[in-house]
Amino acid sequence: MRVDQLVPAYHRGDAIGDTASHLKTFFLSQGFASQIYCLSRDEGFESDSSLFEFFPKPSPEDITILHLALPSPLTQAFRDLPSQKVMIYHNITPPEFFSRFSPELMRISEKGREELESLVPAVSLVLADSEYNRQEALKLGFPKAEVFPLFVDFDKYLRIPNPFLSEFYKDGRTNILFVGRIAPNKKIEDLIRVTFYFKKHISPLVRLIVVGKLSTIPKYYESLIRLADEFYLQPEEIVFTGHIPDGDMFALYQASDVFLSMSEHEGFGLPFIEAMIFDLPVIAYDCTAVSSTLEEAGVLFKEKNVAEVGELVRKITSDRTLREKIIVSQRERLSRFKRFEREPFLLQKIKELTR
Repeated sequence: MRVDQLVPAYHRGDAIGDTASHLKTFFLSQGFASQIYCLSRDEGFESDSSLFEFFPKPSPEDITILHLALPSPLTQAFRDLPSQKVMIYHNITPPEFFSRFSPELMRISEKGREELESLVPAVSLVLADSEYNRQEALKLGFPKAEVFPLFVDFDKYLRIPNPFLSEFYKDGRTNILFVGRIAPNKKIEDLIRVTFYFKKHISPLVRLIVVGKLSTIPKYYESLIRLADEFYLQPEEIVFTGHIPDGDMFALYQASDVFLSMSEHEGFGLPFIEAMIFDLPVIAYDCTAVSSTLEEAGVLFKEKNVAEVGELVRKITSDRTLREKIIVSQRERLSRFKRFEREPFLLQKIKELTR
């Protein structure tokens, strides 16, 4: 029996790519024939995957898994397969977030949503990487959806962070960190407003560090630079790093005082897990998948009051007892996340599909 995975773009270090790699290894260990088929891939992944043009037609006894996070020609091909079909749903950002900044990405998002709905009658099982995604799948009409948390390669976080960078940013400023795509749903403009409040009303020694690729939506990034200029934030007070190596990113997690998210749409939120790995207190706007990823850990807020969020940052960075309490809650959440037995769970679902 074959258990194959379809991934539109197979990238190194990408959460979806890491999950697909881990699952392939598991399927092979269980005696299944298994391969990852993709439309594009990073150099060096040739031996770990095959291009979709070489995907052999499966039989009705086989299982094919589609990782869905964006539209692609794989969706229709997957829908028409004779095999048992499983979708791992990583969520698609709603198109309205892109309307002011990128008509192209807005169309891509709309197309992705249309493709998602087209799969409702074809898919036997949805595996959603958060409770939020599971509920969304059920509301769309998928008959069965289960939570299947994102695979995280914890070993990679054991690598030594860039020691120079870590020391460089430990200069007495309060470092507010955010890691994620520079995209409108992340609401980085709200992070800038909190930073300005902190500078004006609490301490001028503050720095916002935003880690993420800058070129995806140039118009949005340009609007952030203009806003920073309007608030007279200097280069030492707001840093956009762009895409950086893991060692540099780990150093910034170590050097920061809080991880702050004002994002209004998260399908899962891997940086929340990363912040908890580095014992960095998380403060986050409570929306979409955020509460299911954090559970009882970190600090959630339900209203975007800039002054209140700024004061929350101040309290957590200055109150050592409170900070330690938050870190303990995050360690407990991380432990629960690690204990989820993904492999036995998945094997049971395969058995149910093939009865």
